[in-house]
Amino acid sequence: MEQTQKYINQNQDKFLNELLDLLRIPSISADPKYTNDVLLCAQKLKKGFDSIGLDNVEVISTEGHPIVYGEKILNDAWPTVLIYGHYDVQPADPLDLWDADPFDPVVKSTPIHPEGAIFARGACDDKGQMFMHVKAVEAMIHSGELCCNVKLMIEGEEEVGSENLATFVVANKEKLKADIILVSDTGMLANDTPSVTTGLRGLSYVEVEVTGPNRDLHSGLYGGCVANPINILNKMIASLQNEKNEITIPGFYDKVLVLSDEERQEMAKAPFSISRYCDALDINSVYGEDGYSTMERGSIRPSLDVNGIWGGYTGEGAKTVIPSKAYAKISMRLVPDQDPEEITQLFKQHFESTAPEGTKVVVNPHHGAYPSVTPIDSNGYKAASMAYEKTFGKKPIPVRSGGSIPIVAMFEKELGLKTILMGFGLDSDAIHSPNEHYGLFNYKRGIETIPYFFQYFNEIN
Repeated sequence: MEQTQKYINQNQDKFLNELLDLLRIPSISADPKYTNDVLLCAQKLKKGFDSIGLDNVEVISTEGHPIVYGEKILNDAWPTVLIYGHYDVQPADPLDLWDADPFDPVVKSTPIHPEGAIFARGACDDKGQMFMHVKAVEAMIHSGELCCNVKLMIEGEEEVGSENLATFVVANKEKLKADIILVSDTGMLANDTPSVTTGLRGLSYVEVEVTGPNRDLHSGLYGGCVANPINILNKMIASLQNEKNEITIPGFYDKVLVLSDEERQEMAKAPFSISRYCDALDINSVYGEDGYSTMERGSIRPSLDVNGIWGGYTGEGAKTVIPSKAYAKISMRLVPDQDPEEITQLFKQHFESTAPEGTKVVVNPHHGAYPSVTPIDSNGYKAASMAYEKTFGKKPIPVRSGGSIPIVAMFEKELGLKTILMGFGLDSDAIHSPNEHYGLFNYKRGIETIPYFFQYFNEIN
């Protein structure tokens, strides 16, 4: 990969400027107001695919946002790597907490990124990390050192559940035939401590609605006489966890895969500082399920969190009302062997059954995801480990992530393929938050590392 690395070093400014152009497009998949921008981003990716020499490049329409596809098949005897990423981004709200326009990227240094970091929505999740693969493939093609067949499938709906991608995958199994799937929509422990994600938590996401009276009421005339939906909702949510921060939904833990003491001991070898963790979040203590470390709580144990809650009057000044309705969005992160559909039903049954007299409660399920695990003795993991060792000078630590990528389990089910999660972002990069950013070091190092995965995967296979 000597010529590939030379090309990467010679084109750093080009690679950066191309990413900045991509980040300027507000490809927010959740908001219909940005539908045209999402399409524009897909078209820009297609143009980029064409320019680097990929074949059969197309923007594929779905019932939602489009998929961008391209491939380079050079040798039937070579293994095929299917690269997945997404070009859609989370909404940037609240805008007032950003230091600059989230879609006008700024490069500046930080204590963690002294070489500079790109501040923009999507910088890390996932435009920056997805684009590393595009640039790595470009470098290998240009240098004549591409040694695996490659297929790129970049979607525009990951942030809203990838529902239409699943439909596309099921209908295009032959088109997507490969030996391994490569994804970088994850992170690593630190710039001096590389890691490869070997497990993802699943997800059950619901919205709940509590209805009391048929209209908003004067709290002076009716306070203490009728059920206040906000009060009731708060009580119901609080009852979902006990004093040990265990989830109280009947049957919730029945299928949770419990790791052995030996496995937990291996996990504990990963470097982790409680004080640095708290300092980074500006908190004075961690919080969570009794009997587990912070690392374990965020990876091998399920969790339940309220993501949003609203109802009644929230404007300036006072308006003394008992609202007719109150709402909340709740996510549950799941671990192997929990089934998201089963967990959603358990939540629905439990939550609706606990509605007190004088109220009506409805649970509306949203998207979910199955948990997934990649064995560290697989050829894909071995190739990834060797690639990181080549560029970082040390073997990566296998870790399990607390996040969810819904399509990973779907890929395994429909395509029979494991996914290798070669992420280069850091926890501090503030994905889904104001001032999301991605280090220039991480962007460049990712582009450098990916070609070595191709080399070693070819050699192993």
